[in-house]
Amino acid sequence: MNGHRVLVTGGGGFIGSNLANELAEDNDVVALDDGYLGTPANVSDEVTYVDKSVLDDDLPTDVDVVFHLAALSSYAMHEDDPTHGTRVNVEGFVNTVEQARDDGCDTVVYASTSSIYGSRTTPSPESMDVTVNTGYEASKMARETYAEYFHNHYDLSLAGMRFFSVYQGYGGAEEHKGEYANVIAQFADDMANGDAPVLYGDGTQTRDFTHVNDIVRGLVQAAEHELDGIYNLGTGEAFDFRTVVEMLNDELGTDIDPEFVENPIPDDVYVHDTCADASKMRAATGWEPQISFEEGIERVCRQYN
Repeated sequence: MNGHRVLVTGGGGFIGSNLANELAEDNDVVALDDGYLGTPANVSDEVTYVDKSVLDDDLPTDVDVVFHLAALSSYAMHEDDPTHGTRVNVEGFVNTVEQARDDGCDTVVYASTSSIYGSRTTPSPESMDVTVNTGYEASKMARETYAEYFHNHYDLSLAGMRFFSVYQGYGGAEEHKGEYANVIAQFADDMANGDAPVLYGDGTQTRDFTHVNDIVRGLVQAAEHELDGIYNLGTGEAFDFRTVVEMLNDELGTDIDPEFVENPIPDDVYVHDTCADASKMRAATGWEPQISFEEGIERVCRQYN
């Protein structure tokens, strides 16, 4: 992507700032964030930072492409205040897309979630039946439904990206997320400081860990191809938490056993296993993850070594 004017909502957050900084090398980029999970410290000087909520009027949507990443992005955030979570994730999405449409922008790429697949150890395709067990999942499914409406009624291109366990480590913008950061970042920071990583249950749960750089490339390619519909972004490989700890010990040169605690998230809503089938995205754009999990672990630990 080159020479475009771009809006990234949630642009001060983890994924959003990585995307905004990457695009700013060749494009005019506006990062919009309300400061809940983002900070202007995450974005480069080449990015225009706007302190606003996606619920506000007069958003800077006079752009060529909108990347809508702003969201309350976890089960816990929604359970704290379900009404507010719905407003931000659903109303904020509709508000942003509607203002973009009024300003003549017809290309939107937005964040959905892989959580709606539930627990699966085999790769999950976009075509499979999904169920909604949490307010967070319901809000992302509502985005997908409204995106279908905007496409069918107004002929806009809206690509919903279902992310799989995105990580970078505290050496990047993920640090600002704190307790909401990916477990890899939290485990690595604990272990580098001599503390035991805390694993829920027996640590056998698995995740399709996908490096943020690969996610950013996928988002950009979705916009470049003006995709419409739903697409997975994940590696197709899954690793359990015990293995993550072992790999972090090897990379950090530590020998720290994890601490196992009872899972505070109810079993009926906790996603135990995830794994992506990204063949649809691959066929549409040629996207492939480029950072292996071994390299990703090394990158996470680099700041400590």
